[in-house]
Amino acid sequence: MLVHTDHDYAVVKDAERELRQQLGRMPEQAFYTGKLHAAWERARASTFYRDLPAFSLAAFDQLQPTAKACLKARPLDFCTVVLGDAAKYYATTGTTGEPTPTPRLKQDIIWNAISVASHWRSLLPAGARVANLMPSDIVPVGDLIANVCEYLDVSHVRLYPFTTGITDWERVCKTFATYQPTVLFIAPGVLVQLTRYLKQRDMLADFAQSVRSIMLLGEVNTQPFRQRLARWWQCEVFDASYGSTETGTLAAVGDDQVMRLATATNYFELLLADGRVVAPAQGLTGRLLVTPLNLYARPLLRLDTGDSVTITGGCEPGQISPTLLINGRDNDSVTVSGVGLEIRAVEEVVYGSCDATGYMIEVDRDSDTAALILERDVLWDNDQEGALQQHLQAQSEARMRLRWSRILFVNNLSALSKSGASQKSWKKTNLRFVGGQQ
Repeated sequence: MLVHTDHDYAVVKDAERELRQQLGRMPEQAFYTGKLHAAWERARASTFYRDLPAFSLAAFDQLQPTAKACLKARPLDFCTVVLGDAAKYYATTGTTGEPTPTPRLKQDIIWNAISVASHWRSLLPAGARVANLMPSDIVPVGDLIANVCEYLDVSHVRLYPFTTGITDWERVCKTFATYQPTVLFIAPGVLVQLTRYLKQRDMLADFAQSVRSIMLLGEVNTQPFRQRLARWWQCEVFDASYGSTETGTLAAVGDDQVMRLATATNYFELLLADGRVVAPAQGLTGRLLVTPLNLYARPLLRLDTGDSVTITGGCEPGQISPTLLINGRDNDSVTVSGVGLEIRAVEEVVYGSCDATGYMIEVDRDSDTAALILERDVLWDNDQEGALQQHLQAQSEARMRLRWSRILFVNNLSALSKSGASQKSWKKTNLRFVGGQQ
């Protein structure tokens, strides 16, 4: 991490002290009031929020949610520093529009890294060897993992397999053979590609031998998918974290090996389908609104993330932080035959039913139908496909109320459909539209 001065070290100690008191549980309202007040005052230094009134909880509750589209359209209006004063300059991947500039001060970087390290500490023990297969250019996730490893004093290597001219799958394999990593940080789609590459060369067993845990991040993934990966790699597979370039980390896996909202560093609300904004409560589904409590270069108040989530744990002050399911981006939703296709539902059916290593949905706008195209695993019995088609249809009708117009199997899908969140959005790369208005 970027800790060079007494002031930087003081930020580290402040973060450690506060997180020791609040991490892993829902803070009391008094904590949130003080942190929201501080975030409100920092935000008033920006062009976008400069007309905010004096802070009060009533004023906060009356503030209209900040639309993500507005942040994307006017990103520099939210900044409180000029870009040359930022310690790091990042930008979003641009999968939902133009990339959004995201400067960060040292305070932003330190707070986020220590928060995430506090969650991941038990999964990165002393002596671990971490292989970080997440991107490091322009997006912050590769730096975040490196910062956490440095803070926890854990050995690590960066090798993103899509760094043209530096790293490819052969370089990854050679590094694995020498370094023998015990922990992998990787996007789900990238892990599928790596698994196929190793299976095709009969190398998976050897390379999986040293790996004790796999930390998935960057995309929505499901329990059946993680279970399948765990069986292939013979290790534990975790949903490591959830967040964005704009906000920092919003949830992370911790000591109990489940992902929980980072309630010590963010204030969460839900925007329900009827337009009401409410406090998160167990069983509710809505779009997640977040006010990050420790953003300095670009404070955000009540940002509408655009992500649909379901709160699956209690949200009482003093109790353990709630668990959640990330259902996907609202703008990724597609309706076929009156049924809303959701990434989580589709992948629970696909990966819960077979060993396919990828899928594509072909939506026909003229007939209002959809076909399911599955990529065969390297080891595959073609004779099973008739029975598998019937099983997939039955599961889809039972769980999604959707009957596919056809189910096809292919040997290879485009690598783009499995290349990780840095290069894809689900709607753009796992859905193909034919006929009608696209």
